Amino acid sequence: MLQVLTRQLVNQRDHAFLWAPVFVGLGVALYFQLKFEPDRSVAYIALCVMMILLTVVRRVSDGLRVLVIGGALVIGGFGLAGVRTHSVAEPVLGFRYFGPIEGRIVEIDRSQYSAVRLTLDTVVLERMQTDRTPAYVRVSLHGDQGHIDPAPGQTVIMTGHLSPPSGPVEPGGFDFQRMAWFEGLGAVGYTRTPVLLARPSAERRAGLLVYRIRTAISKGVQSRIDGEAGAFAAAIMTGDRSAMGQDSLAALRASNLAHLLAISGMHMGILAGFIFALVRYGLALWPWAALRLPTKKIAAIAALIVAAGYLALSGGNIATQRAFIMVAVMLVAVLCDRRALTLRAVAIAALIVLIVRPEALFGPGFQMSFAATTALVGAFGVLRQLDTTAVPRWINSIGAVFVSSLVAGLATAPIAAFHFNQIAQYGLIANFLSVPLMGTLVMPSAVLAAVLAPIGLAGVGLWLMGLGLSWILGVAHFIANLEGGVRHVVTPDPLVLVLICMGTLFVIVWHGALRWSGVLPLIMGFTFWQVAERPVFLASDSGSLIGVMTPLGRDVSKESGENFAASSWLENDGNPVPQDVAFGRDGLVEEGRVVRARIGMTDVVNVRGAMALAALEGCGGGDILITNQPVTTPRDCMVYDINTLRQVGSLAGWLENGELRLVSVRDQTGDRLWNTQSVRRRQTPLTQLFMAR
Repeated sequence: MLQVLTRQLVNQRDHAFLWAPVFVGLGVALYFQLKFEPDRSVAYIALCVMMILLTVVRRVSDGLRVLVIGGALVIGGFGLAGVRTHSVAEPVLGFRYFGPIEGRIVEIDRSQYSAVRLTLDTVVLERMQTDRTPAYVRVSLHGDQGHIDPAPGQTVIMTGHLSPPSGPVEPGGFDFQRMAWFEGLGAVGYTRTPVLLARPSAERRAGLLVYRIRTAISKGVQSRIDGEAGAFAAAIMTGDRSAMGQDSLAALRASNLAHLLAISGMHMGILAGFIFALVRYGLALWPWAALRLPTKKIAAIAALIVAAGYLALSGGNIATQRAFIMVAVMLVAVLCDRRALTLRAVAIAALIVLIVRPEALFGPGFQMSFAATTALVGAFGVLRQLDTTAVPRWINSIGAVFVSSLVAGLATAPIAAFHFNQIAQYGLIANFLSVPLMGTLVMPSAVLAAVLAPIGLAGVGLWLMGLGLSWILGVAHFIANLEGGVRHVVTPDPLVLVLICMGTLFVIVWHGALRWSGVLPLIMGFTFWQVAERPVFLASDSGSLIGVMTPLGRDVSKESGENFAASSWLENDGNPVPQDVAFGRDGLVEEGRVVRARIGMTDVVNVRGAMALAALEGCGGGDILITNQPVTTPRDCMVYDINTLRQVGSLAGWLENGELRLVSVRDQTGDRLWNTQSVRRRQTPLTQLFMAR
């Protein structure tokens, strides 16, 4: 058996590089799964160990060489994640703040509920030392804000509420704290008072200049293209989604067309491919250039420059950076006289992303883009071996569109369902009707508008672009309104997604008959998903909301309020009904501001408000007491008061032998940098001198 395994590993020697990002990703995942924070020195030691192993690998036998390299890459991935985590350390607000806020606007977007949000740097908070002040804060604007037109570079002041970034709404849920840590976001909040301009924008920084250009282009596009089509055009040209309506966003998600809205690999690839073809065939029409110049390489350089400009113009978010890296790798392959679309190019791009941003491994964008690209390259590699010379070219073209939509849809569907709890049943039809138009009309029209803008004829390209986007929005709304168009699914254990992804990778990447053994983890993953169970009990980290599973679905303790936590629970249950519908499903007993639940043999009492807690005798007959108030006197039960919940996070409960077993967020995540709050900003003497001024 050992000899067979050794022979299989040796046979993969020519394709071993394709597994490099997988092993690095395993190391990254290992680091983030730890329940304690390794010291920075551990990360550097891990990188040194990786280098040592890679140095001595030539001295080991062929059978062990692959294993040694794999182990070195796992250790390296662990070290990269550690270095990245410590290098982005910035102060995090450790308490709830109310008072004056001053800062410079560096980004403007909209919240989930369409409120304008300002991201501020150079923040000043009342009675807070500079080295304890967050590097960035994000403030949502509510109420009448007609006194100012926010613009990048402006310094503004306001009176508002700030809080530390919140943790997952349930154990195992999306960790906003961790995402905020890597963005340098140390506090989030809101203001209901008018924002005032302290100082107009006077800086000439390149970043702010590009942002102003981006904002101007977005407004110009929306003024030329009416309605949602104009907002859609602004989103794919500049990354500004602030004008998109909630109905359109919901329709795009329900029809599996939301990927057309984000500036991702498809947009970057279409743009680069169009520029590449335009320059190459344009030079081919000039005989002197066609005979004397390397037109293919010139076209690749032109496409790379335009893609870099698109990256800068779009705001350079993580998804767009990842898309640019993938396109850049493929264009560099052209410059080096290599095939652009290969699994090796995809592996190089994935490695670069993991080295630069190891935390991207857990994002749906990284997972979906590389899943789609890997599946497409693998599928078309098989199709290239087929003899299709007898098939008319137009049938080949239609078949290529159909196959690409099918393969990309199948590759990304499990990941989208895992993260967003829904499957677009007719997503293939929607993509077949929309994606070709994006490549043949929308993106070329955007380029045409950019080329004609200096002579005042951008409207020609924008008009064509508006036609294409209106069609895509029409398809999205039509598909979303079909009966049974969306199927909701529960959120399974993360192991399910790991099994599905690793099984698919093994089938695509492994060479030899053993590749088909990857079907086994695929089957196991989908089987575990079908039998996935949700917690019978959930409690928010505020102590004000609990939810109990009933035969009708989850019963939540509040008809309104804390709707983000409630809606997230219901979505993860695969039953995203409105909160007021989930309220009163007979799983909870309401007694004013006291809510009782009987779960198996365990009685849970939830108390909201100081007066209700003061009137409660002991634990009110419960085995577990959860409250949004501090408990200062001993109680004869298990107590989760507001102070405890702020430390351990939200709670989930499962029945074991009739008893309710509670697990907190902190039980699962442990004590990591992003959830242990306040970190002092390290300052060099030069920085201290500057701040003193």
